[in-house]
Amino acid sequence: MHLSKVFMPTLKEIPSDVKVISHALMLRAGFVRKMTSGVYSYLPLGLRVFRKISDIIRREMDRIGSQECVMPILVPKDVLEETGRWETFKANLFRLNDRNDSPFALGPTHEEYFTLTVKNNIQSYKDLPLCLYQIYTKFRDETRPRFGVIRGKEFTMKDAYSFHLNDECLDKTYKDMSIAYRRIFLYSGLDTVAVKADSGAMGGEGSEEFMVLSHIGENDIAFCSSCDYKANVEKATVLRDKKSDSYTDKPYEEMHTPNVITIEDLENTYGFKKESLIKTLLLTVETGETIAVLIRGDIELNEVKLSNHLGGLEVAMADAKTVEEVTGARVGFAGPIGLKKKVRIIADYSIESIYSAGVGGNKDDTHITSVNIERDFTIDEWADLRTAKEGDKCPNCSNTLYVKKGLELGHIFKLGDKYSKSYGLDIIDNTGKPVTVTMGCYGIGVDRLFAGIIEQHNDDKGIIFPITIAPYEVSIIVIDTKDSNAMDFANKIHDELESKNVEVLFDDTNERLGVKLNNADLIGIPMRVVIGKKEMEKGVVSFKLRRDSEAIEVKKDDIVDYIINTKEQLINEIVTKVNSVKN
Repeated sequence: MHLSKVFMPTLKEIPSDVKVISHALMLRAGFVRKMTSGVYSYLPLGLRVFRKISDIIRREMDRIGSQECVMPILVPKDVLEETGRWETFKANLFRLNDRNDSPFALGPTHEEYFTLTVKNNIQSYKDLPLCLYQIYTKFRDETRPRFGVIRGKEFTMKDAYSFHLNDECLDKTYKDMSIAYRRIFLYSGLDTVAVKADSGAMGGEGSEEFMVLSHIGENDIAFCSSCDYKANVEKATVLRDKKSDSYTDKPYEEMHTPNVITIEDLENTYGFKKESLIKTLLLTVETGETIAVLIRGDIELNEVKLSNHLGGLEVAMADAKTVEEVTGARVGFAGPIGLKKKVRIIADYSIESIYSAGVGGNKDDTHITSVNIERDFTIDEWADLRTAKEGDKCPNCSNTLYVKKGLELGHIFKLGDKYSKSYGLDIIDNTGKPVTVTMGCYGIGVDRLFAGIIEQHNDDKGIIFPITIAPYEVSIIVIDTKDSNAMDFANKIHDELESKNVEVLFDDTNERLGVKLNNADLIGIPMRVVIGKKEMEKGVVSFKLRRDSEAIEVKKDDIVDYIINTKEQLINEIVTKVNSVKN
C-alpha cells in the first residue's frame, strides 16, 4: 500500500480532556475519531488492527470447537424480563419503542438470545456440548464514558455461550476457554494475569477475569507476595483474624462524644484504636428492607460480597431519615445495642477478634465502650464482608497481600442454570429424563484489548505494535522521492514483499524525512526500511526494528529475504510464548 493513498489523519496535538496514553495515541495515529461521548469511529489503519485482533479471537474460538453466529441488536423487553435483566441493568440499557409502542433495548449482552436460540433448536443430549459465539456490537448507557474506547457506550465484544448436560462437561469447556483466552492475549502481544472474580449482573457460580496491569485500571487486584493467589478485591478473601479467646466481663457503659461521628474522630479525640471499634452500617436493600452490617473499624465493607450474601440483591447506604428511624439518632452514632427498630444484623467475621469493643450509642453524641459481642447484642448472620487491602494475609499461605490496578480485558463465567431455568431450557438425557441445561459465558472486549495493547506497548515516539496485530508489518521510506533510482528500488521491494505475503506501507509522500520517520514510529509498524541516495551508492539500505533504538545496514539485494526472515523470527517469539500455555 502506498501511503499517499491511505486515509491517515494524524494529529500533532490531542484534546485537553484526553487522560490516558492509549486514547492519545489512537487519536494521534489516526486510528479512531470521537463522534460523541462514548462513541468512536474506526478509521482505516485502526480498523486493520481491530480486524487482526478479531481474527486472532476467531481463530482461537474455532480451535476449541466454538461456532460463530450473529444475534440481533434489538432485544424486546419481554425477553429481558424473563431473566430479570430489564430491571437489573436499569439505567445502563438504551431503551426505545417501535412505531407500535413496543419496548426494546439495544443489546448490552446476549445471554437471552443465545439461550432462546438453543432452546428452540435442540432437543437431545446428543446435541451437547455446544458453544456458540459472536464478535458484535453492544450498547450500554455508561454514566461516565472515559479513556477513549476503554469504556464507551457503543463497543464490540466477543461473547460466547456454552451449553452442557452437566457440570463436569461445563468444567471442561471452562478450562478450554481459559486456555484459549491466554493464547489470544499472548498472540496479541499482551502479558495478562488471570484473577478470581465476582460474576456481577451476569449471575453464575464462578468466574475468572483476565487483566492487564495498568495504572488506569478500574479494578484492584490482590496478589500474594509468596504463592500464586490473586483475585479481584471484589472477590478476594483474606486470612481471618484470630478469634478472641474471651470477651470483656466489664459491663458496657455510655460515653459522651459530642460531634464525634467518624472512626478517625474517635481515634484522634478519645484514643480509641480502629481495631477495637465496630462500625454499624445501615443499608437499604432493593426489596425495601433495612439491614445493619457490623464490621471492624479499620476495615471497609465490600458491597459486592454483601449483595452476593443477600442473593444478588442490590444495596445502598440508608438515608438520614431511615438512620434516625432505626437508631433514634442522627448519622454517625449507630450501634447494635438498643436499636429503636428491629432490623436484621449481619456481622463480618472481623469483629470476632475484638476483646472489648466500642460501638455507637444510638443516641446523639454518644458511644458505648466495653462491649462484649457475645453478651450485649444478637447477631443474626455471619459472613465474609470485608474488602481486601494491602497488607492483609493471604488465605492460602498467610503471607502478605499487595494490591495493584488492573484493566479487565476478558471475563469467563460459569452461569449454571440461571438462564436455562428462566427459559425452560431442558433436554432429554440418555435415560429419557428431562434435564436443565447448564451454561457458561465468555466475553472479551475487543476495543479494550486494542487499547490494552497500546497501554503495554508504547514509548515517547508512539506505539510499538507486536507484529501479529500491527496495521502493516514493514514501512518503506525513501528519503528523497525525486531520486528515481531510490523510488524504483522501493517500488520493486514493495511489490516483491507483497507477493510474498508481507504487508507493506510505502511512504511515497513528499514530506520531510523527519515527518516520515515520526509517522512510522507513531503508528507502530514493527519493521522499517529507509532508502537514501548515499546508502544506495554503497549498495545498502537502513533497517530498524521499531522496538530497537539503533538501525543497521543491510545489503540492498538481501533486504527482502532479511525482512521475511525477521518477520518469521518476530512471529516465532510470540508463538513460543503461546505454546507455553499448557492444556
